[in-house]
Amino acid sequence: MQHRGQESSGIVSTDGSHLYRYANMGLVANIFTQPKIKELIGDSAIGHNRYSTTGASFLRNAQPIRVESHLGPVALAHNGNLVNSWDIRNKLERDGSIFQTTIDSEVIVHLMAKSHKSDLLEALCESLAQVRGAYSLLVLTPRYLIAVRDPNGFRPLVMGKRSDGAIVFASETCAFDITETEYVRDVEPGEMVVIDHTGMRSLYPFPKAKPSLCIFEYIYFARPDSYIFEESVYKVRKSLGRQLARVMPVEADVIIPVPDSANIAALGYSEESGIPYQSGLVRSHYIGRTFIEPDQKIRDFGAKIKYNVVKEVVNGKRVVIIDDSVMRGTTSRKIIKMIRNAGAKEIHFRVSAPPTVAPCYYGIDIPTHKELIASTHTIEEIQKYLRVDSLAYLTLDRMHKAVEGHKGGGFCDACFTSNYPVEFQDHAGNQKSLFTEYATEE
Repeated sequence: MQHRGQESSGIVSTDGSHLYRYANMGLVANIFTQPKIKELIGDSAIGHNRYSTTGASFLRNAQPIRVESHLGPVALAHNGNLVNSWDIRNKLERDGSIFQTTIDSEVIVHLMAKSHKSDLLEALCESLAQVRGAYSLLVLTPRYLIAVRDPNGFRPLVMGKRSDGAIVFASETCAFDITETEYVRDVEPGEMVVIDHTGMRSLYPFPKAKPSLCIFEYIYFARPDSYIFEESVYKVRKSLGRQLARVMPVEADVIIPVPDSANIAALGYSEESGIPYQSGLVRSHYIGRTFIEPDQKIRDFGAKIKYNVVKEVVNGKRVVIIDDSVMRGTTSRKIIKMIRNAGAKEIHFRVSAPPTVAPCYYGIDIPTHKELIASTHTIEEIQKYLRVDSLAYLTLDRMHKAVEGHKGGGFCDACFTSNYPVEFQDHAGNQKSLFTEYATEE
């Protein structure tokens, strides 16, 4: 699951008596050497790859977080973003709580520690009833392994089973393929799955809400070999490309994707349009996903060294570039300049999603309104900035048509529409910088 976060990684395990934790900055393969893995004693564990949506990027903020309280030792791993965590944190600090991190997830364990409930499950339910936003959680104690998904179901959470009977949870099913785990089902929105020595049971402690599954997971974030929200990511991405070819056709000689997240959409566009698909951009896989880097300077530098053009593919050709999304436009502009310099006769830019016009407050680090190029510029202005012969985005209705017939219910498309399914305070979108003000690097 390294593609979902590359800033830090951590694991907490339990032997039924104690919790053992190790976390560090960087990638899983570099952090978890064999000696470190041997220190993680026990037969139950939770792990986390972090990409920051709130809180600074340094070791203290690595997850899973582990705390001690009257409920005993508790570890928590969180995928998502809590839109009211800043207000809760302020209140808890006024009441005497001392926070060890600058991440939103820590408010959950502080609420549990403040709870008068003596039962951990009751304290967890009481705490989660006070937070709003997106959370797919794994909670580990010496007694319990608990998986919880928020009532809207913003972030994916899947459950599988190994041949030895072990239960496995992950954000995506691709994790099951390498661990010989059979997919069982998705954890449902609003569901709490509890595993202990007596077995497994499901609780539904929260009021029902309208499903708001993150459609951007399909567009960019998830791996194409995964199933999330009970549907193939590959299938949806190819459908997005086909829909784009139908509504935004263009006469051209070759189609090239911006690798890797646009590869499948470009394949769909090629199959629908009949224009040949070529690998005209080569990506260095030693460079991480620039979109999820925490700093703009890192993103800009990453774009410079991440891609190179295959001149034989584009020289003298009318080229269609397919990308999955455009945020600031800086990376796209650099890529287009490279392709133009390699001899492309025409460049037509096609995006397999609608214009991104609004930030995400539910767990994707999409920039502020003023940073999003489509929020402050017209299509014509963006085309001029990118220096392309034509520019077109997938329409909103065609994006939803690509997931038509989906069994999981409705989608959150707030980054394209500004229609937010869960209310947030005005400062919620700035929580990352607000929390970072209190951070000191380690």
